[in-house]
Amino acid sequence: MAQVVTPPRTLTELFFDAMERFGDRPVIMRSRREGSWTDISPAELGDRVQDMSLGLRELGIGVGERVALVSENRPDWAITDYACLAARCPDVPIYPTLPAVQVEYMLRDSGAVAVCVSTRHQLGKIQKIRSALPALRHVIAFEPGLEGPDVLSLNHVLALGRAARGRYPSWRSEALQIGPDDLATIIYTSGTTGEPKGVMLTHGNIISNVVSALTCLDVRPGDECLSFLPLCHVFERTAGHYVMLHAGVLINYAKGVETVSADLLARQPTVVTSVPRVFEKFYGAVIDAVTAGSPARRRLFAWAKAVGDAWVEAKLGGGPVPLHIELQHRLADRLVFTRLRDRVGSRVRLFISGGAPLNPEVARFFYAAGLPVLEGYGLTETSPVISVNRLEAHRIGSVGRPIPGVEVKIAEDGEILTRGPHVMRGYYNQPEATAEAISVDGWFHTGDVGMLDGDGYLFITDRKKDLIVTAGGKNIAPQPIEGRLRTNPLIANAVMLGDRRKYPIVLLVPEMDKLRVWAAAEGITEADDAALVARADVRAKMAMEAKKHFRDLAQFEVPKKFVVLSQDFSIERGDLTPKLSVRRKIVEQNYREQIAAAYNDPAA
Repeated sequence: MAQVVTPPRTLTELFFDAMERFGDRPVIMRSRREGSWTDISPAELGDRVQDMSLGLRELGIGVGERVALVSENRPDWAITDYACLAARCPDVPIYPTLPAVQVEYMLRDSGAVAVCVSTRHQLGKIQKIRSALPALRHVIAFEPGLEGPDVLSLNHVLALGRAARGRYPSWRSEALQIGPDDLATIIYTSGTTGEPKGVMLTHGNIISNVVSALTCLDVRPGDECLSFLPLCHVFERTAGHYVMLHAGVLINYAKGVETVSADLLARQPTVVTSVPRVFEKFYGAVIDAVTAGSPARRRLFAWAKAVGDAWVEAKLGGGPVPLHIELQHRLADRLVFTRLRDRVGSRVRLFISGGAPLNPEVARFFYAAGLPVLEGYGLTETSPVISVNRLEAHRIGSVGRPIPGVEVKIAEDGEILTRGPHVMRGYYNQPEATAEAISVDGWFHTGDVGMLDGDGYLFITDRKKDLIVTAGGKNIAPQPIEGRLRTNPLIANAVMLGDRRKYPIVLLVPEMDKLRVWAAAEGITEADDAALVARADVRAKMAMEAKKHFRDLAQFEVPKKFVVLSQDFSIERGDLTPKLSVRRKIVEQNYREQIAAAYNDPAA
């Protein structure tokens, strides 16, 4: 396990400590831009952080003032983050996918005095709303060529700091004056159940999480990771940013989720943080590759999967794997599981999954392929990690045991409560919401429903406010069912509805390319996606595919009707939060006609 003799007390200490311990390395970060990779050494990183931090001070940004970030993942994001920490300015990360009106709300609510943007597109949002933000004094653009009368270039700010170094001889000691109880960042929640709230996380909140998580995760100097989840999300920021730097892991910043497949093969990382949707896509791709064509290939996949399940059960059961299962697993590995490793790179030792429930079927398949996925659990308000599986203590279907220093208990109504140094200071400007979320004795109400087994492993049932309660009073957890559906190669997305109704239904989004392959084989030639999914035979095919995944459900959980959509849910229409969580109320509003038709259909 990765160990450090003296754990840092603040994120600023973490940064300076890493620069000292790994300063002789030739590279500590890499970024992918325009098809090639650029190395960044610790010396270069340290210089740029100092120059950016002093540049912010030269602009008149004082201790405690907020600096916002509206940018995709790139080293400039990380450099600005560490610069803000060193300048003792809490930063406010904002999803670059959000529309201008939501960005305006977060900038205004946080009182940000400066905002850093990555591209012309992001700059356009700020220019559209700037007149409504009287507190905003500076706009800083990362990409060159965007500077103007009201826009500073990143290079200009770096040059200001570089020229001012002589005036700040005590820069480092001043940066280290920050304390564990001081505010490090304000991160806005996704707002699945209402207006986003600014989560105030202190240096102590996040650093406690980093240090504790590293006692549970086998990451070490010499490892490389691929960072592609948004850094503005607390999971990637803590696990893929601070944890990795603290452990001495070389960070490769991918351009985005769309380049993950190519970047995994190009960089061959050993550790990857991800979300279930990515694992589901790789799993579906292997199914496609193995089962395409003959029935014999489909039988081969079913056999290999059954062998893998038996091997995983024996392996994680603690006893020896029976010889006949071991021999079958070796054969299945050569014929099937190697295809998964070919897609994710040959050096991956472990994946870390968070942000949503991971389908156990997918987790078992990855484990059988020699690619353990350690599922964890947490929230923005908990910095984020509450619990995580370990390589030596792995229980598929659970989110592991609480990390050191974190308490977990289950309330009478099944809600998961947690207490410890990881729990936020509170919601910015919202004392009533803070008091509602954190009890007087320090227990944070997660809003999730779950259970602890006899060995202390935590299992998540669903979001408390996401549970579907049918007209008959039956409680249905939709997320696990949706996760099953998304493992089907023909299903890109699924949302289950049915609150206060007689039965549940599912909105299905097809993988259109694969659906068209099937349609062509059936002699269906509709050119328009909407016309294609409107056909009765296509809807019947999608329903048939969905029903394959309901074998173990209780009768009241089984959807009775399916609505097939021609386009995926989106952030722009409000169906999804920036971290791709479903806003069910908005989905119901956006598709109310199709939903009403499904429930009015006598055939249902």
